[in-house]
Parts: sequence; C-alpha cells; structure tokens
Amino acid sequence: QVQLVESGGGSVQTGGSLRLSCGASRYTYNRCMAWFRQAPGKEREVIATIHNDARTTYYADSVKGRFTISQENGKNTVYLQMNSLKPEDTAMYYCAAVIIGGWSCPRRTYDYNYWGQGTQVTVSS
Repeated sequence: QVQLVESGGGSVQTGGSLRLSCGASRYTYNRCMAWFRQAPGKEREVIATIHNDARTTYYADSVKGRFTISQENGKNTVYLQMNSLKPEDTAMYYCAAVIIGGWSCPRRTYDYNYWGQGTQVTVSS
C-alpha cells in the first residue's frame, strides 16, 4: 500500500504560479506518479506523469510549457510547478501512483490504483 498526500493548492490570479506537492508513504521501484485534474462537470484528465526510475515525463498539450513535474532525489515527493496559470486551470488536482513493468507511464485514470485526496486550485481573471 502507498498513501499519497497532496498539498500546495490555493487561489491565484491569472498569470500567477503555484507548486503542488505529493508525498508518498514509501519508495517503490518502477513507479509512475501522475497529476490529474478535474473541473466541475468535466472528466478527470491527466496533465503530467513521471517515472521515478527512468525520469521520463509526459505533459498534456494544455499545460505543456507552463507546468513542470519533478521529483526530489532520495525522497518520495513529486512536485507540479504551475506557471502562467489561466482560469481554465481551475480544478481539483489529484496525485496518483501505480507500479508498472515498463518505462512508459499510463495516462488513464483507471490505470492508477493509488490516489491522494486532492487539492483545489482556483485561478481568477
């Protein structure tokens, strides 16, 4: 079992920045970490993934160039640095994890079996 705890959400104005953190209860090899978000009335969507050994990353087109996913060496924490925030980034953000057999992280919600409780991000115009 892996417990995930997110923090760092909040309210900012357009163009502002926030950094989300996701702490995992223990380290495991071959683990993918991902950030998803869900806006009211919309489906949960993946926005970034990172493989903790290969360090390969993926970004959704909607956040590419603005958001950066990273992990701290030797620690079980993954970050999502969000810059140039827009009102359409307003959503509940979730951290997720899964242990996989390859190097490519999945991008669908049902591929992930560990989830955090979510943290709200609100961007005002």
